[in-house]
Amino acid sequence: MPAVPAGVTGAVITGWGTSLPEKVLTNADLATTMDTSDEWIRERTGIHERHVGGVTSQLSIESGAKAMAMAGIDPSEIDAIILATTTPDRAVPGTSSTVALGLGLSCGAFDVNAACSGFVYGLSVAHGLIAMGSKKILLIGTDCLSKITDWTDRNTAILFADGSGAVVIEAVENGNQLLAWDIDADGAAEKFLYAEVGGFVKMEGKEVFRRAVRIMVDSAQKSMTAAGITAEDLAFVVPHQANIRIIEAACSRLGVPMEKAATVLHRTGNTSSASIPLALIDSLEQGKIKDGDLILLVGFGAGMTAASAVLRWGGGL
Repeated sequence: MPAVPAGVTGAVITGWGTSLPEKVLTNADLATTMDTSDEWIRERTGIHERHVGGVTSQLSIESGAKAMAMAGIDPSEIDAIILATTTPDRAVPGTSSTVALGLGLSCGAFDVNAACSGFVYGLSVAHGLIAMGSKKILLIGTDCLSKITDWTDRNTAILFADGSGAVVIEAVENGNQLLAWDIDADGAAEKFLYAEVGGFVKMEGKEVFRRAVRIMVDSAQKSMTAAGITAEDLAFVVPHQANIRIIEAACSRLGVPMEKAATVLHRTGNTSSASIPLALIDSLEQGKIKDGDLILLVGFGAGMTAASAVLRWGGGL
């Protein structure tokens, strides 16, 4: 995809918030119900524990309310809500409508299902809406994968979890946070990671690993090239939190040291659409990202989808 064209209305993230279910499921807990151990899970995934038992609409309302409060805006000011999720409350309507009602919004509302790439897909769409005249967009990434996980399947149960992260994106007169973006999908690979309607997630782990690293790196390189930067210019990378080995392999191929990579999966597991916003917000709250920093968001997901975005934090204002 090309760099963001000069002259379009720019936007910046002005508020954020997260929500995680209260229930924490540790590796030791899983070891009581299946043939696994804390050590085995940590070595292969980097995950120590995860939150489960959430409801997509409720977690989204909680994270969205925090983001709007931080941005200091009234619900009447939101022009659209975009909810990235693979686990809607119902088949119809989109869960974004339920979230809009819960937040007291009166605006357009729609769901985006690009699996674990969904938040970055939504980020690109939000900037597109602002380029066409919208002023304030609420973007939320939420998934409750616990309800589509077979908790007797060691290959998937150790990975998936629930969570939500939200941001408010506001139009600005000068500057722009988004420098370049890329979205992609390879439908031929959908058979390696999927869930039938009413069924559980099925995954061919080795094939997903192999393709995930390749498609993440490819998308990231496209965005960096469009932005006119190299890996050395990046202050921080926020990857999808699927597996620590995938993050390490992707960063290695990109030439990015792991100390520049945001990681929260040790305590959140793989939360799909919530993964990148949870990692981004954690880094912001720890003060790891500062105004002017070049940030790369990059992920992959079932589909197989991929998405990346290069941001200049603060929009260069």
